[in-house]
Amino acid sequence: MENSAQLKQLRIDLIDPNPENPRIVFRQEEMDNLLISVKKYGVQVPISVYKNGDRFVLIDGERRWRTSKKLNISVIPAIVQSKPNDLDNLLMMFNIHSLREQWDLFTIANKITRVIDLLREKLGFEPNEMHLSEETGLNRGTIRRCRLLIELPERFKETILEELEKPKSKQKLTEDFFIEMESALKTVRRNIPTVIGENLDDIRDTLITKYKNGTISNIVDFRKISKLATSPKNVEYPSDEAEKALVKIFTLNNTGIDKVFNETVSVLYDEKKLISNFSNVLYYVERLSDDERNDEDVKSALRNLKDAINKILDEE
Repeated sequence: MENSAQLKQLRIDLIDPNPENPRIVFRQEEMDNLLISVKKYGVQVPISVYKNGDRFVLIDGERRWRTSKKLNISVIPAIVQSKPNDLDNLLMMFNIHSLREQWDLFTIANKITRVIDLLREKLGFEPNEMHLSEETGLNRGTIRRCRLLIELPERFKETILEELEKPKSKQKLTEDFFIEMESALKTVRRNIPTVIGENLDDIRDTLITKYKNGTISNIVDFRKISKLATSPKNVEYPSDEAEKALVKIFTLNNTGIDKVFNETVSVLYDEKKLISNFSNVLYYVERLSDDERNDEDVKSALRNLKDAINKILDEE
C-alpha cells in the first residue's frame, strides 16, 4: 500500500469509527481516566485515519476520538493516510497494537478469522501460524491462544464479553481462564477421549461452577488436568486410573483438581523430575573441562555430592 501520511488537524465530526476495529470493549473506568487526561493536557498522541471520500475513517485512536467528542472538542490531531484495502486496513490495526498497548485477547480472536480469510484470498493457500505472525505482528503463542477462544461455543464467548466489560480487577471468568481450561480439555480429548465423549459443554459448565465456588482455586491448576491425561504415557500411570481421576474432576462435587492430582500422579511426576535432574548433573559432570576439574570450588562441590550419594547408598 502506498503511504503518503500527513499530520493534520481534523474536525471531529468528519471522522467515522472503523467497522473492522478489533477493539469491541471500552471499559468505563479506563475511558474516565483518559477523559481526565485529555481534559487537562489535550490529545498528545495523534490519531491515525484514512481518507474515504470527503470523510475520514479511524485506523488507530478510537478511545481518544470518543473522549474528544464527549468533551466537545472540535478538532483533533490526526495522521492521514491513503485508503488501504481490506487486508491492509486490518493488518495496520494489528501491527499498531502489537507494538504498543495490547488489546484484550478476545478482540484479537474475533478478527483473526477475518485476517485468515483475507490472507487466504491474497496468498492462494491456507495461511499457517508463521504467515499470521509475520503479517499481524502477533507471536505464534498468542495466535494459538486466539484459536482456543475462537473454537468456543457462542454462549461462552458471551460470558467472556460480559466479563471484559468489567474493570480488570473484578473479572473472574477471564480470557486466561478459558484458555487454560480449553487447553487442558484439548489434551484430554487427544489422550483419553472417552472421558469427555459427547459431554464437553457439560464438563465446561462443571469446571466453571467449581471455579466460581472456589473448589478450583487457581486457573493454573488446569495444567494438572493435562498432566493427568498424559500420565499413562509420561509416567506409566494406569490408563483406567487416570480416567477415574479425570471423571472425579469433571463431576460436580467438592473435589478440586489439586487434590485429585496430589492423590494420584503427583509423586510420579516428582520422581520423573528428580531423575531428570540427576541425569542433567551427570551430563555436566561427565563433560567438565580440565580447568573445571582442577578448580577447587568445583572439587569441593563434587566431594559434597559424592558424600551425599554415598550416605544414601550406604543406608540400603
